[in-house]
Formats: sequence, C-alpha cells, structure tokens
Amino acid sequence: MSSTARIRRAAALSAAAAMLAVSACAADEQESGSGGGGGEQGGGADIAEPVVTTYDGGVYILDGTTLEVQADIPLEGFNRLNPAGDDRHVMVSTSEGFRVLDAVGGQLTDVTFGGAEPGHVVRHAGRTVLFTDGTGQVRSFDPHDLGDGTPETTEYTTEEPHHGVAVELENGGMLVTLGDEEERNGIAILDENREEVTRNENCPGVHGESAAQGEAIAVGCEDGVLIYRDGKITKVDSPTEYGRIGNQAGSPESPIVLGDYKQDAGAELERPTQIALVDTESAELRRVDLPASYTFRSLARGPEGEALVLGTDGRIHVVDPESGELTESIPVLDEEWSEPIEWQQPRPALFVRGGTAYVSDPEKQQLHAVDLESGETTATADLEAAPNELSGVVHAH
Repeated sequence: MSSTARIRRAAALSAAAAMLAVSACAADEQESGSGGGGGEQGGGADIAEPVVTTYDGGVYILDGTTLEVQADIPLEGFNRLNPAGDDRHVMVSTSEGFRVLDAVGGQLTDVTFGGAEPGHVVRHAGRTVLFTDGTGQVRSFDPHDLGDGTPETTEYTTEEPHHGVAVELENGGMLVTLGDEEERNGIAILDENREEVTRNENCPGVHGESAAQGEAIAVGCEDGVLIYRDGKITKVDSPTEYGRIGNQAGSPESPIVLGDYKQDAGAELERPTQIALVDTESAELRRVDLPASYTFRSLARGPEGEALVLGTDGRIHVVDPESGELTESIPVLDEEWSEPIEWQQPRPALFVRGGTAYVSDPEKQQLHAVDLESGETTATADLEAAPNELSGVVHAH
C-alpha cells in the first residue's frame, strides 16, 4: 500500500472483478512508448487506467480501479489537467506551458509545448488541439505520437491573443474563437489551409466547446450558444436576457449538449440550480431545474450519453437529455458543500470514464470511484493533500 494513501475497498468482490476485467482490456490497448524519455519521479510497472489529480504542490497518479496512489510528483503552482487523447498521457497546464504527463508510466516527460497562459485542450477527430491564451498560438497533433517524444504539429495563430479554444474538424478544417484581451465575440471556421470560410460574431463572452453526435460543435455565449453543424453556424438564444453557458459537455452518443446556465450578470459568484440542454439538430434550448447547485467542474456525460451533474448536495444527478427528466440521484459525498469564491480553489470535481464516475472531496481529502449502473462506490482513497483538478487517460473522439 502506498505511503501516501490508505485505501479501503467498498465494493463487493464481483463488482471489483468486473472493473479489473475492464482495466485489463484497456491495458492490452496501451502503447508501449515511454512517453518521450526521462521525466520526474518515474513509476515502476504500468499503472492500470490511471486517474490523475492535482494538489497544492504536486500531482497524484492513482490506479483507476483500486485508487491506490502509484506516483506523487512534486509540481509547484496552480496546474490544470486534461486527457491528451490517447490511453497513456495527460496534458498538464503549468507556468511553462503544456507539459506531457505519462500517467501510465507514472512520470512527467520531457515533452513541453511552451507558451504563456496555456488554456483549453480539445480532443476531436483523432487530433488534440492546444490553445495558448497568451499568444493565440494553436497547435494540433496526433496524440498517439506522444509516446515517441514531441509529435509533429500543425500550427495556427489567431488575429489577437485571447482566452480561446480551437477544434480540428474531421475534414481537416478548424473552428477557432474570435476575440482579444478585452473581449471575445464569436467563432470562425477555417479550411484545411487555414483560410477563413465563415464566421459569426454574435456570441459575447464566447467560452468553452463540446462536440455532439454528427460532429456538431457547440460553443457557449453569455446569451446562448453557437452551433456549427453541416457547414453552417446557428445561434441559439438564451430564454433569459442574460443566460451564460460557459461550460459544456458533449457526447458522441447524443445530439444534445449539456451546459451550465447562469442568469445573474452582476453576481460576484452565481451558484446556478438550472442546467441547459441544447439540441444541436433542432437548435432548441431546454432549461432543467436541479435540487442543488453545481460548479464548472460538475458536468459530465455517461456511457449512453446521459447528462451527469455533481451537485452541492453530494449527489450525482442523472438527467435524460431527450426528456430533461431527472432519472436518478446517486449519493457519493456524505456532506453538502459550497463553491468557493476563487475559481482556482479546490471544490468537488467529477470525471467520468466509461461506466465509472470519479468524484473528489477536498474537504475530507478523498477520491471516490462510483459505478454508474449500480450507484455503488467501488473504491475510496484517503489522500495526504486536498485534491483539486481531476482527470485521467481518455481516447480521442
């Protein structure tokens, strides 16, 4: 047992065996690359479907089934996590830029995509795209090349640096946000030569993206959503004067995108109790009431495309995206919690991979694995520091 965690297994042996079988299947698909050579605090044997969480001063890598801590990597600063797009690596946004973590091998690699203010990481159509806010630089690569070191990249630079996002499309084109340091107002669609095809500037405060069934891409606005589908950009207006949808979660199993929904433009911190379900086929937006508030780290999608929201009541709320019906509320955390004012501060987070939901509990310094089908907590890790960002290895889609 790791010196940094005491693990208690909470599942029946049959459930644990089923999860082990899934992990073994995924391990067979893992690449043999070392992640680009020597890095910090290398692990021994490969880690089964790793889960990764940051804490103040470092990064924990845990076994995805047992939640036993397999590596504890010191790393100063506020660091963010995103799946790299293969079944081995995770991107870590640091003060130096995007660093590549070999989560299976348990070490930070030597591969870094440098640049000030590393921002969004997007996986789509077998490509991973990095957006560097401080420079407006967009870099795209095949994530399966990360095992051989720094991959070959294609690059594009936006007209002005801004807090943005970009998505490489199946046809080689690209969706990229428009804006500068003062404001952001829309998206542009580029062809494979990075020549502009079309744009829409009717999206104040554009933020975030998600891909839905049929390669419909949704980006959020302060007054609705822009949808790019079949070569056209469509604006879906919020039903309220101010209706910000800044964070979204899509699924290839559903044409409907899950988004947050905030209505108070003057709030220092709004704790929303409604979510948005945006149908990318009909261009319609439905609001759904929840029994608790949630945060930007609360949204995810299940294996069948179900909408999942981690509420401040400690439960994962399951919503049917077609009907908007709340079908189930899965208890995970023992106590209610409240979102901190500063967005960088730890708060419970939700990360979903396949049929397993991972939920962090900074207050109790714990991480839980939950079987979404049974609603049972299958493993819990007690950590020595409060977990913050939460992610893991996930294939590109």
